[in-house]
Amino acid sequence: MVILLRKKLRQLRLERGISQTYLAKKLGYSHPSGYANIEYGSNKLTLENAFIIADALGVDVSDLRETEPNFFEENLHKECNDQKSA
Repeated sequence: MVILLRKKLRQLRLERGISQTYLAKKLGYSHPSGYANIEYGSNKLTLENAFIIADALGVDVSDLRETEPNFFEENLHKECNDQKSA
């Protein structure tokens, strides 16, 4: 099962009982939507913000990565390997 970065952020945040408002303030946003847009996928997560979020969540920054390649990439690699062996 693929867990996208934005879903992983939400899952970790909720497991720890941390609000979007708290993380928004840690990142220097004046409104919770600054952080919420990262979870929704509207804003990209910068490396600097990833370290801040990881620290606030009590995890290593590497824990924020997606858990598996997405479906398209997985099938693309399979097709390439199938063509090589044909």
